[in-house]
Parts: sequence; structure tokens; C-alpha cells
Amino acid sequence: MTEHEDETAQAADGTPTSSPESPADPGDPGHEHHRGVLSFVRRGTRLQGKQLAAWERLSGHYLVDVPRASAATSVDPEARFDAASAFGRSAPLVVEIGSGLGDAVVAAAAAAPEQDFLALDVYRPGLSDLMRKADTAGAPNIRVIEANAPDVFATMLVPASVDEVWMFFPDPWPKKRHHKRRLVSPEFAALVARVLRPGGRWRLATDWEEYAEQMRETLDQVAEFSAANEGADGWSPRFERRIETGFERKGIAAGRVIRDLTYVRR
Repeated sequence: MTEHEDETAQAADGTPTSSPESPADPGDPGHEHHRGVLSFVRRGTRLQGKQLAAWERLSGHYLVDVPRASAATSVDPEARFDAASAFGRSAPLVVEIGSGLGDAVVAAAAAAPEQDFLALDVYRPGLSDLMRKADTAGAPNIRVIEANAPDVFATMLVPASVDEVWMFFPDPWPKKRHHKRRLVSPEFAALVARVLRPGGRWRLATDWEEYAEQMRETLDQVAEFSAANEGADGWSPRFERRIETGFERKGIAAGRVIRDLTYVRR
């Protein structure tokens, strides 16, 4: 659920005004499908110009076809992701939640061709940009899924099939009345624990101090995880494979501190 660096509107104080996990179309049918609170507000998904051309040219390789339940970003509970079939090999799998415009996952995939990367987002123009960047970077070891992340983690991913989960700069939903929309929760932690292999890592980063503290307080109490936040201040050192994106630079320019967290599946 990375915030869309170039697509997320911000108020004068830097507060995001639309969700990074993805964007805003309150009439999206996904709002009717999910009984729980959605962690994103979906923007329009219409493609045109270069984005449409990239989607038509590259989706055959990068995009995973997802059988739907009743909503545009839902997942049929019977659907399963077969990594060996999707990538044509068996390799360590990294899942990024909220790939945004794709900069972080494309850089990581290009630098680690021995690993496979699955990017999740509900924002189609961002996924189109991601595929175009992956093609330009020569990173064929990426696949993308256009779907709500909790749906993918709840049923589509096979238990203990993932080596790492990355969640960089999820929407902080800064207003207190919106905190229930934050994705990091005991319920979602259980879904992440379900798909991570023993010893697998969940890596998180945020520039929102109060959310970072909530993440740490929440995950420290999840029995399936042990904290690997080796820093003297109780945070993780910056994950060396997480490149600095435009969104992160905006957070730093606004005076916010970047916090990294790491948890290991017991």
C-alpha cells in the first residue's frame, strides 16, 4: 500500500487527501462487496494514451488474471496464485502491498533477478506505469495483481508461500475517526502470518510517527511475529533495498521522520 507519489493529493501541511493504497471513486462496487472497512478509496481507473498502450502491450506478461467475487477489486475465494506457473520457475517470493507507481518494486526486481516479486494495488494507471517501468528496466520477474490486498492474503496466496511482505508508506489515515481504515491491524497481521513461511519477514516503513508507533504496538502483540527492530531506538535501520521514492522525499521535505519496522514470522 505504497502511497502514489505523483498521484496522491496533499493538503498544505502535507497530509494526504486521498488514499495511497488506492484512490478515489466512492461509487466503486468494491464498497458494496466488502462488509468490513476498506483501507482505500478508489480513484478512477480509466486508461488512455501511453498508459493504455502499455497496458495492452504488457499485461499479457505481467498481469495475473484474477477471478472476481462481486466487486471490481475483489477476489473469488476459490482462486489461488500459483507462483511457479506465473513465473515459470521456483524462486523466493516477495509480495509488495500498494505498489503505487512501481518505482520501489521495479528497482528491487531489477537488482535481484534471482527473486520473484508480486505487486498488489487497485489503481490501474499505477499498475500500467509499473509494467512499463519493469519492461524498460528489463525486470521480467514481476507480476501484478489488481485487487484488494486483504482479499489476496485471505485466500488467493497459498499458506507459507511467501518469503517477504513489503508495505512501504501505507495510507496513514491521519484523522482519528479514520484510524479504523488503517491496514496494519491484528486482523490483517493474521493474514500476513498465514502466507509468510517460518522465518519470513514483514518489512514496513512510514513517515507518519503516530502510525509508526501504532504499527509497533500492534505487531509487538501478535504471537506469530517476533520483532527484528535492531536499532537502539527500537526501530529498524533503513531497509537497504528500499529506494527513496518521490513520496518519501516529500515527507522528508515536510519535516517528517521515516520509520522502518521489521517482523519475523515465528
